[in-house]
Formats: sequence, C-alpha cells, structure tokens
Amino acid sequence: MTVSENDSRSRSIAGFLRDIGLTISFGEVADDTFLPGILVKDGGLVIDEAKLLYPGDLLHEAGHLAFAPAAIRPTISGEVVLPGVNAAVVEVQAIAWSYAAAVFLGIDPAVVFHKDGYHGRSESILFNIAIGNILGLPGLSQHGMAYSPLRAAELGVDPFPVMHKWLAD
Repeated sequence: MTVSENDSRSRSIAGFLRDIGLTISFGEVADDTFLPGILVKDGGLVIDEAKLLYPGDLLHEAGHLAFAPAAIRPTISGEVVLPGVNAAVVEVQAIAWSYAAAVFLGIDPAVVFHKDGYHGRSESILFNIAIGNILGLPGLSQHGMAYSPLRAAELGVDPFPVMHKWLAD
C-alpha cells in the first residue's frame, strides 16, 4: 500500500470515528506509542500519518475506547485501561468491534488483522470469526452494540457484524 493510499484510508476511518462520537485529531505523535502513529489522548485518538503503519490499527484502538463508559472516556490517555474491567476481556471485545467496523466501512478485515499484528494470530482471528466463533460478541451484546444470530432473532434485529450502536453508554 502506498503512503497516499494509507493516508486516504486513515482519513476515511478517522471520519467514521468522528461520526460515531470519538474525538479524532491529526498531529505529531512520539515514537514510543503502543501502535506506531497512534496516541490515545483525553479519550480520543491523535493520528500521525507519517508514522502510522497500518490504518486498521485505528479501528482496533477505537474499539478499546468504544467500551469505555462515556463519563470516563475523556480521562483516558496512553494505554486504554478501564477501571474494574479485565484487559483481556476488553481486548477480545475490541477485536469483534473492529471487525464489525471494517465490515461496515467496506474495508477488508485483513487491513485490521494484518500480518504484523495480534502477535501472529491475525489469520486465526479471521478464521474464528468466519466460522462464527466471535469471542468478544458477548461483551458487544451486553452493551447493546451487536447480537448473536439467536439473540438478534429474538430481538428482531440484524445479527453481528451489524452494530446497533458503536459506543458504550
């Protein structure tokens, strides 16, 4: 992918994230962030397009912020840590959320689950989602964001990956 394709995709993703209510800005980001070119600051994302290696990483980081209660989201900077919530639980929820966001945006999920991410487990994540083994789905359901096929049928709504809301209350 060329730099201009990367920038175009990151701008498209940034627009979506703004539309759902997250604060997004562009600016210089230090070299020591968890994901290159992305800084979590005051509950939003600062994007440094010159350092951003994978635009799909924006969706994953946004997925972490999506589960933060609205009242505490603005207090989050650096690593996304939610008080009283197991980080591994938020991680699998962010995976499911970012997959749904990629599908919604018409982006190949492999852009989010790229070969250099997820400790070499990207293919496994995509395979599990393809066969309906979506580990983060219970959390999405708990927050009223998305539902399993069975629960969606009970509610009369579309199932995952359709999202019924993007942010926790």
